Amino acid sequence: MRRTSFEAMGCPIAGALEYVGDWWTLLIVRDALDGFTRFDEFERNLGIAPNMLTRRLRTLVESGLLERRRYSQSPPRYEYVITGKGRDLFPVLVALYAWGRKHTGSDAPSVVLTDRDTGEEIMPCLVDQHSGRPLSAVDLAFLAGPGADGFMRERLDPELRAARRRRGTN
Repeated sequence: MRRTSFEAMGCPIAGALEYVGDWWTLLIVRDALDGFTRFDEFERNLGIAPNMLTRRLRTLVESGLLERRRYSQSPPRYEYVITGKGRDLFPVLVALYAWGRKHTGSDAPSVVLTDRDTGEEIMPCLVDQHSGRPLSAVDLAFLAGPGADGFMRERLDPELRAARRRRGTN
């Protein structure tokens, strides 16, 4: 089944989904960030069918999130190593972790995020890189950038967005 491409939407979120829109992608990247590199490790951790894992790994290599490296000549065997582009997904995974803890977790979670040095649990939040101020949907606005087309400019028009948000609160 052919999937829809979001490439023409002109939105960075839609563009990111071109790379990570499949749920297996973030789980494979999660494991790669944790140091897993071998096909059998991914297969065991994820419980994914080998043919599906093969397709997903190929896509991740083609998109530059993983690098395929030969580690055995006879028989030929490959490992899948996270790239810089793949490592840049770490904050996305941490944000998903925080959302999952808040909305799908339990009082006794099976995974906790901790400070590597102190062992203290970390409760992540998004902050502005320049000011260090915590971010929230109330304080933020996506605005049309210099490359936005007419559709995107209308979609992100501040007055139209305010009217839509007022509609949602009634």
